Amino acid sequence: MALLKFSRRAIIAAGAAIAFATSAIPVTAQTPDDVLVVGQIAEPKSMDPATVTAVNDFRILMNIYDGLVRYKDGTLEVEPSLATSWNISDDGTVYTFKLRNGVKFHDGSALNADAVKFNFDRMLDDGHPYHDTGPFPLSFFFSAITDVSVIDDMTVKFTLNAPYAPFLSNLAYPTGLIVSPTAVKKHGKDFGRNPSGTGAFKFGDWRSNEAVVVEANADHWEGAPNLNAVVFRPITDANTRTAEMLAGGIDLMVEVPPLALSQFQGDGYTVHEQAGPHVWFLILNAKEGPFADVRVRQAANYAINKEAIVNDVLEGTAAVAAGPTPPAFAWAYNESLEPYPYDPDKARELLAAAGADGAELTFYVTEGGSGMLDPVAMGTAIQADLQAVGLKVKIETYEWNAFLGVVNPGLEGKADMAEMAWMTNDPDTLPFLALRTGAWPDKGGFNSGYYSNPKVDKLLEAARASTDQNERARLYQEMQTIVQEDAPWVFVANWKQNAVTSDKVGSFSLQPSFFLLLDGVTKN
Repeated sequence: MALLKFSRRAIIAAGAAIAFATSAIPVTAQTPDDVLVVGQIAEPKSMDPATVTAVNDFRILMNIYDGLVRYKDGTLEVEPSLATSWNISDDGTVYTFKLRNGVKFHDGSALNADAVKFNFDRMLDDGHPYHDTGPFPLSFFFSAITDVSVIDDMTVKFTLNAPYAPFLSNLAYPTGLIVSPTAVKKHGKDFGRNPSGTGAFKFGDWRSNEAVVVEANADHWEGAPNLNAVVFRPITDANTRTAEMLAGGIDLMVEVPPLALSQFQGDGYTVHEQAGPHVWFLILNAKEGPFADVRVRQAANYAINKEAIVNDVLEGTAAVAAGPTPPAFAWAYNESLEPYPYDPDKARELLAAAGADGAELTFYVTEGGSGMLDPVAMGTAIQADLQAVGLKVKIETYEWNAFLGVVNPGLEGKADMAEMAWMTNDPDTLPFLALRTGAWPDKGGFNSGYYSNPKVDKLLEAARASTDQNERARLYQEMQTIVQEDAPWVFVANWKQNAVTSDKVGSFSLQPSFFLLLDGVTKN
């Protein structure tokens, strides 16, 4: 593969020129055929995979870094990556990985067992000299680890405090991507702006609110990618993103607004769809205010016409959600659960019983963000439905990263409800990080509505410790029944992710993980 022929600044300028071109003004700069321009939904927060939580960021990072393991193409099954093999002890508490020989980070330093140990110690050991390069909000994924040991240069051992069924799947998640210790030591807290991994693409440039550029890694252990570079452009407004795709300013668009899909059905474009483990919901503040009463939380679930949202706002690109577990996890999903029906009279009855008639609610809505499914339109529809049963709802709108900044620390003292979406890798992930008592924000989790049920806590702990999938399924199904009744969230929709590519783009497919894997993609 030839080296990148265009400077980073030139590539970015080309993307900008295309963005501002109209039919009356010819494009003055063109990206070359082997440079892919991707329309992202938001500005990334960081290029440090251990410090971010949004799929928007992950879509970039999965191309810069590798993990010990990865999801097999088109599945959520785990296969080798930087580790060529692994062994699990009989009691399920010790995982020993053999590393791939000859792999180097983009900065030239070597991948070895010490590098792997550095990564996990940085996240998990608050006494580690580079722990201050965090925070590490998803270190929960690896809370079962008690020790990471270097057996030899290319062998690393993880010891867990108990059997933990999702461990391999969590290693395949972006939080488990392996960063260069040399780069972390050099840049410290600025590593997120100066990333170095082992992935198919290496970091080129990041111009805030304009573009992130990654360049082909000709020395990747699986061979150089087909593309010479990828330009990730943040285009927050979905209509603008659509217009840019139609004008040729971007080659690949993620999270296409449902109403725009029909514009890409003809020649020149390919629409891609892929079901995945996604749930779109409303976090309800169960600690204070009206939603501290379970009857009011149930009333909100009855009051919102989720079928209308799915059919009219989302144009049939999703299905009504019945609970916290997406049906994509077929083995763990509780098929007996039915979604809350649309029943405004029942909602009014519950509100009256709880003395919540006319209650005033503050509702946090994001302008756009990871898996958020036309959030302003959905927020407006939800506001109207709640007001129709007597609730007074005030919407406060935020840019995505600002939205996470007010929601993730918890809603106490600020808001009664907030939109949220999760795309997960295991049925353990979302409930353990967002519904468990031990996941309240002050404990480092994402239970921003402060839901607490000791029985749910016990079921989740038992499910993640079981090595029997049938037993795990039974426990998760029981958890779903309880959570649906407790209604800590309004369960709205399970989305089928989508993307559009131009006819210049080949060999692209969406992944059930919701990540973008671009090493095999072509453009001509």
